[in-house]
Amino acid sequence: MSGVFGRVFGKSKEQSQASALASIDKLSETLEMLEKKENLLMKKANLEVEKAKAFTKAKNKKAAIQCLKRKRLYEQQVEQLGNFQLRIHDQMIMLEGAKATTETVDALRTGASAMKAMHKSTNIDDVDKTMDEINDNMENMRQIQDLLSAPMGAASDFDEDELEAELADLEGEELEAQLLAPTTSAPMTAPARVPQQSSRPTAQSSKTEDDELAALQAEMAM
Repeated sequence: MSGVFGRVFGKSKEQSQASALASIDKLSETLEMLEKKENLLMKKANLEVEKAKAFTKAKNKKAAIQCLKRKRLYEQQVEQLGNFQLRIHDQMIMLEGAKATTETVDALRTGASAMKAMHKSTNIDDVDKTMDEINDNMENMRQIQDLLSAPMGAASDFDEDELEAELADLEGEELEAQLLAPTTSAPMTAPARVPQQSSRPTAQSSKTEDDELAALQAEMAM
């Protein structure tokens, strides 16, 4: 229904504008015609003045007066045409002003309609909903980034209970292996410790050295 009204009102507005333009054009043509007619009447009036002067020189007073009467009639028509032109000028000014006013009102109405449509498409509920969606998307993205930035194989990724159970199984297997081992096997002995030699010479080594020194002195004396 609103579409029908819009088309009707839009068509009516276009017709009004076209009618105003046509009226202004018609007034302009009429004004131009009146100006041409006014110029023609002024030429005729001037011509009658010249005739009156000629008849005056010829001592034809009656003919000169007739020329002056015609001149007055022409001047009256010129004055009348001048009034017509003033009225047409006034009408043109009014139409042009009305046209400008109508275009201004139409522009303001169009702007108001556009503003109303914008407000309707961006009401406060839609803005709140949009902001909530933006916040949700940002939170989801933050969680995804946190997951991607976490180190691979972190300790927090394993189940502590499962690890404890696996360790208990290993300890049980080790204990069972020790119990089943043969008892005849010799126990492992610790490696023998090598005694460290003392840096001091023993008494025996000192006596041997003395004997060797005495034998050497005896040989030298011979």
